[in-house]
Amino acid sequence: MGFLDLDIFDFLDILLVTALLFQLYKLVKGTVAIKIFLGLAFTYLFWKLVGALQMDLLSEILGQFIGVGVLAIIIVFQQEVRKFLLMIGTTSFQNRKNFLKHLLKPENKLSLNIKDLILACLSMSDTKTGALIIITRNTELGSYERTGERMNAQLSKSLLESIFFKNSPLHDGAVILSKNSITAARCVLPVSELVSLPVHMGLRHRAAASLTEMTDALAITVSEETGKISYLKQGRLSENVNSEDLEKFLKRDLKNNG
Repeated sequence: MGFLDLDIFDFLDILLVTALLFQLYKLVKGTVAIKIFLGLAFTYLFWKLVGALQMDLLSEILGQFIGVGVLAIIIVFQQEVRKFLLMIGTTSFQNRKNFLKHLLKPENKLSLNIKDLILACLSMSDTKTGALIIITRNTELGSYERTGERMNAQLSKSLLESIFFKNSPLHDGAVILSKNSITAARCVLPVSELVSLPVHMGLRHRAAASLTEMTDALAITVSEETGKISYLKQGRLSENVNSEDLEKFLKRDLKNNG
C-alpha cells in the first residue's frame, strides 16, 4: 500500500472536512478568534503530518496537546461553537435533502417585497416610530417566532406600519419576516452582553445585533428617539442608512430576491 493510496471515501472525507472548516472559518472571520483558529488548524495539520512520517515521539507530544486542547477550544470559542451548533440545528436544508449543497454554499430563495419594506421604514423614520424587523435567510427562527404572536400574513407597507404603531398591542417586540410573509410579531429576542455597540444604542439595537450574530438573519431597526434607520448583519451595525443604502444592502444579502 502506497503512502498516498486514496479511494473515493478518502476524497469524500477530505471534502466534508474542508466544508466544515470553511463554515467554522466564516464564523470566526473578522474576529480576534481567527488567529487562534488558524494556530490550532496549523497545529492539527502538523500533528497529522508527523504522524504520517512516523515521528512517534513528536506525534505523541502533539497528540496530548490536541487532546487537552479540545476543552480549551470549547472555552475559548464558546460563542462561535454556539453559533455553529445553532446553524447546524436550525438551518433548513430543503428538508435535509440537499445537506451537502447547503454546507458548501448555502442558497437563499427568498422573495421579499423590498419596496414595501423600505417605504414602511422611511415612513416610520419620519414619524419616529420605533421598529425592529428581522429578515430570515437560511437559519429558521421558529424558536423566536414562538415567543410572539403568529401571523403568517403577506408583507405590506401598511401592515408593518400598523404593527409598530405606538398604540398597537403588537408594537413592542420584533417582527420576523420569512420569504414575503410576516410570520410573527411581538417576538422576544436575546440580548447578549458581549455585543459591541455604541453606548447610546438601546435594547432594540442590542437585540438585533445579538440575533444577527448568532444566526444568518438580517435586521432593520428604526430608532424611536431619532428616527434613524440602522441595518445589522452578523452583529455589525450600519447606522443612519438612507433608502438607497438599505436597498443596496438588502439586494446584496438576499441574492435571489425577486
